[in-house]
Amino acid sequence: MTDAATTANRPCDQSSISGLPLPDLAGFTHRWVDAEGVRLHAVEGGRPTGPAVVLLAGFPQTWWAWRKAMPGLAEHFHVIAIDLPGQGHSDRPHDSYDTHTVASRVQAAVTALDVPKYWLVAHDIGAWVAFSLALEHEERLHGVALLDAGIPGITLPEAIPTDPDRAWKTWHFAFHLVPDLPETLLAGRERDYVDWFLKAKALYPDTFGSAEIDHYAAAIAAEGGLRASLAYYRDAAESARKNHDALGRQHLTVPVLGISSSHGSIPDMAASIGPWANNATGVVIPHAGHFIPDEQPGAVVDALTAFIGQCPAGAAPR
Repeated sequence: MTDAATTANRPCDQSSISGLPLPDLAGFTHRWVDAEGVRLHAVEGGRPTGPAVVLLAGFPQTWWAWRKAMPGLAEHFHVIAIDLPGQGHSDRPHDSYDTHTVASRVQAAVTALDVPKYWLVAHDIGAWVAFSLALEHEERLHGVALLDAGIPGITLPEAIPTDPDRAWKTWHFAFHLVPDLPETLLAGRERDYVDWFLKAKALYPDTFGSAEIDHYAAAIAAEGGLRASLAYYRDAAESARKNHDALGRQHLTVPVLGISSSHGSIPDMAASIGPWANNATGVVIPHAGHFIPDEQPGAVVDALTAFIGQCPAGAAPR
């Protein structure tokens, strides 16, 4: 496995996706690590000796989804935001986007960054990966927080509603599964698609400005990003199967926080996860839609700080 420090010192033009801008966040450093042969991008900062908190984002975003929450978390924690395979400045492999395979790669990246045990916080597809990671690598976690996500085989509805008042939240699951058609319709129109997602699923459409929409659209349009984004959905059935296989062996025993929002996709994450976790609690963030870290970053920081602080491991070093 590539040494994290060596990889971090490579010039950015050797470590990033060609032509894709690399935004900086004050107080944080870009890192690239080898994770089972796939190079993943991470952004690291905060208190080096504080409890480690690893952040994962979902569709159609990148690590940048956490930029508003990261400075607040950095006051107390060692913060690491990771681009999943296919996201942002991470590699876009051509196969294996089931969440157990991706979780193994995320865990390999965290190990390469010399973090033995940590708190895992994840939104949307990131939460798909986080749930599978908790099933397979629970001994590496102090706890996990999952934000507004329909997790395959767990909280993802078995059927897509046809009621227009609800269908707009989940219609894309079926669309993304269709072979080739999404690529045909979306190639060259990534910005229009991303614009709809961010504005339709946020409670307040002006949450996202043009620069943010440009950033996420460029990441999906670059070097196989669209293919990789769709692959998570196309491998969702395999993710669900592996989740249920793992749950047949044991349920989650680490503390789990389900974070919902007043106008999100999953009204009660804790209740949805509860049957599979021995210690699940929940919180509902008001005045937010699906993109909770963007819409209410202060409330997210407060909820995570309270969650970590109330658990015995919360005061422990990483």
